[in-house]
Amino acid sequence: MKLNLVTARTGLSWVKLGAKTFWRQPLALAGLFFMFMAVVSLLQLLPVVGMALAAALVPAATLGLMAATREAEAGRFPMPVVLVTAFRGGAERTKAMAMLGAMYAAALFAVISLSLLLAGPVPADPGTGSEAAELMRDTLSKPGLWIAMLLYTPVLMAFWHAPALVYWHGVRPVKSLFFSLLACWANKWALVVYTLGWAGVFLVVGLALGVLAAVIGSPQVLSLMAYPLVLIMAAMFHTSVWFTVRDSFQAEDPASAAD
Repeated sequence: MKLNLVTARTGLSWVKLGAKTFWRQPLALAGLFFMFMAVVSLLQLLPVVGMALAAALVPAATLGLMAATREAEAGRFPMPVVLVTAFRGGAERTKAMAMLGAMYAAALFAVISLSLLLAGPVPADPGTGSEAAELMRDTLSKPGLWIAMLLYTPVLMAFWHAPALVYWHGVRPVKSLFFSLLACWANKWALVVYTLGWAGVFLVVGLALGVLAAVIGSPQVLSLMAYPLVLIMAAMFHTSVWFTVRDSFQAEDPASAAD
């Protein structure tokens, strides 16, 4: 396994490939993402350990969505069982993925704890209208929130490629975090363009919804369409993640990455 260096414009290619591949199998890929979100929501209902379990499941779910994207890219229909790919590679791979999940949960809770310490809790009921706008302005003005986002950035970079490295390349969990950080930094400009590209897509969709609600004259249309559309957009974004991994690494033995 070796690192590939890509140009900044590759970031836009990742966005396009994610959208194109998603629309090859939109029902399957959206359905798998919805299944993951449903499992996370149910786990969070469990007392004490629910949120920790939900967080620990993220690397495994990320790998499952990558595997589903590979299936769709190859012209195959990704079956629901692909979502648990992380736990189908034998005892050693399962243990490694479980360890990676535990490390992600620990890192995430450390960032959240620091965010709460510096920014304070966010009110459960944001209200409506001017109250919601005032709450948003107040939240964004808290320095602790921005510090937490800065702290989460290296966590995100460390775990971005890690699930694929652990499962498909047999890298140990701790080493996978280092290699993922290295790959993200080496291809940082492509990832910046990739991030800006998806931000632009979400912005355009949001503006289109706003225009549609204004034309129809019913704000309820926006509220009814926004949530499912955001989930579909999120599923499309997760579809594109596989391409950032595929182009950032190359297996020395091609057969080892084809399992």
